[in-house]
Amino acid sequence: MKFTINSTLPLLALALAATATLQAEDKIVIKGSDTLGAKLVPQLSETYKETGSTASFEITAEGSSSAFTNLLAGTADIGISSRDIKDSEKESFAAKGLEVEEWVAGYDLIVVVVNGKNPVKDLSVEQVEGIFTGDIKDWSELGGDAGPISVYTRNTSSGTYKTFQEIALNDRDYGADTQKLAGNEQIAEEVSKNPNGIGYVGLAYASKDGIKSVSVDGVEPKAENAKSYPISRTLYYYTIKGKAPEAAIKFVKWAKSDAKAVEVVERVGFIPAAE
Repeated sequence: MKFTINSTLPLLALALAATATLQAEDKIVIKGSDTLGAKLVPQLSETYKETGSTASFEITAEGSSSAFTNLLAGTADIGISSRDIKDSEKESFAAKGLEVEEWVAGYDLIVVVVNGKNPVKDLSVEQVEGIFTGDIKDWSELGGDAGPISVYTRNTSSGTYKTFQEIALNDRDYGADTQKLAGNEQIAEEVSKNPNGIGYVGLAYASKDGIKSVSVDGVEPKAENAKSYPISRTLYYYTIKGKAPEAAIKFVKWAKSDAKAVEVVERVGFIPAAE
């Protein structure tokens, strides 16, 4: 009996294996900050693919702290954070023989927002501190209509929560009656529905219908006022030094400086790292 061997089958198998490997290498897993992960990074990833990249993306936005826990566990290629890494987090990486590499993703303003019907237009830094620590409890104390102030904040895993606490509250504790929410969009939504509501969001989330931004110490929260607005911050990408996939590093470098990426950063409402 004569057998015929199809010599194309091994070549086909090798080609399929190579394709599968390439696809696996080009999948970029990004986890961390809601401020970055809810709008900016998804839009950057879409624009990146439009430039011809074959990369696919998995993006999870559960708060800045999750950027570091996932990087440490090896379940993320890029961590995104609206605060810089803590010393204790660096020590956790060092204990495993790892070092993180920090990349500036851009700059942001933390905008204090109130309901669109609220007559209050400007607050001092001291008044913001008083509201969010619970020292000031009624809008009448601020020149507004009488009524209890409903305060909305991010949850404790959020980098925004911690940054606002450091800058606006002088590291004081938040008031006991503050209502903690998962993301910028949730805060904007609740404030838009509550005439007595106040909260804070990243600049990219401050234009929702039904809310308005208030000036702080007379400075409007606009990109051009970034140097004088009292509550501003730096946003970051983090990778494991010497361990991050080439596709992840390539994306981070593109997102920081490419002209198309800069356009996305500005359109979403952040200030590009290039500036």
